[in-house]
Amino acid sequence: MSQTTMTVRLSGELSDFVANNIDENGSYENISEYVRSLIRKDKERAEKEKFEKLKAELTLAFSAPDSTYSEVSAQDTFDRNN
Repeated sequence: MSQTTMTVRLSGELSDFVANNIDENGSYENISEYVRSLIRKDKERAEKEKFEKLKAELTLAFSAPDSTYSEVSAQDTFDRNN
């Protein structure tokens, strides 16, 4: 697992907002912990969106009438994808 150091500059409202979430009164002990938490939450959101999109596509496919499907051989599939 690699580790990357990044620098982020914040000012004004954003800086104040972050400062209010860090220290003994805030939810996080330091800025790095706060940023990692935000990234994890965003990653989870993106993964959930992908899952919901796949679920919707599968729901649509499984609800389609049998008449919309046609039989193909493995060779047809292979040929189509090469």
